Amino acid sequence: MDDNRQKLIDDFLDSCQLTDMTIKPLAQDASFRRYFRIYTDTATFILMDAPPEYEDVNPFILVAKHLLTLKLRAPTLIKCDLDNGFILLEDFGDNTFTRLLNQGYNQQELYQIAANCLIDLQQHSEAKKVAVPPYSNELFVNEALLLVDWYYPKQMGKPLGTEARSDYVDLWHCIFDQLPTLADTLVLRDFHVDNLIKLDSGDCGLLDFQDAVIGSPAYDLVSLLEDARRDIPEALQTEMLNHYLAAMNFEKETFMRWYRVLGAQRHCKVLGIFTRLSIRDGKHHYLQHLPRVEKLLINHLSQADLKPLKNWLEKVKILQG
Repeated sequence: MDDNRQKLIDDFLDSCQLTDMTIKPLAQDASFRRYFRIYTDTATFILMDAPPEYEDVNPFILVAKHLLTLKLRAPTLIKCDLDNGFILLEDFGDNTFTRLLNQGYNQQELYQIAANCLIDLQQHSEAKKVAVPPYSNELFVNEALLLVDWYYPKQMGKPLGTEARSDYVDLWHCIFDQLPTLADTLVLRDFHVDNLIKLDSGDCGLLDFQDAVIGSPAYDLVSLLEDARRDIPEALQTEMLNHYLAAMNFEKETFMRWYRVLGAQRHCKVLGIFTRLSIRDGKHHYLQHLPRVEKLLINHLSQADLKPLKNWLEKVKILQG
């Protein structure tokens, strides 16, 4: 951290009028944001440091306030400095679902808490009443292009040709254009166990939702159950899918078509993101997850909606499904 940034942090914390502070850095995520735990004599807080040249705190603030109005458990915003990119937040503690799972906590219980949180969000009549962008087909396709712009060159040792790239764009538009209508909802977009906290109340604390959009309800469920970072037993995936569908008023096959397509789209995106994190940012540990994500993608390629993607992947010899 440069001295100027440190001075800004010190000034912000002074403005929060906290006394006898101890500050400790927390594990970093895949973004340019950094987090610190602030210890005082009476309480702990979380400091989000989001340099404005790289990150915009406004979407986080907007969605956090909205989730709180929906009676969901986003962190309370204690103080914000929009100009410099600092937020002092309620501290949800360390009981991320990931940590609890690694300690042997009951998987079924935690995933049911997560699924119920998603159900509560999506069933709320006010869920979509927030000014976030739509999850448009154009955005879906742009995200899927991360596979050809980062993953493909890394795996094949050369960039993808212009014609093959154009075919890839066209096939994704075709896939999305042929999907049936499914009512939109608020999509948190990174809804998985790394970003969920079991609170002392038993509620599900929500983190990392600043990229929220209005889009398909299937996206967050597939993000949870087809996690790029951990293996989830197939029986548990099926149980949680059935639990979710039993609570929601969807035509099952319509929902599952979206679920499979968005699973494939997300896995294409993540293959590109994890490769980019290694090449561009030096975060090579993300590469350990590529085989899992490749397998998750291949598992969807037998679906009729995804035949164009399967044919394209076989043609460019990037994955064998």
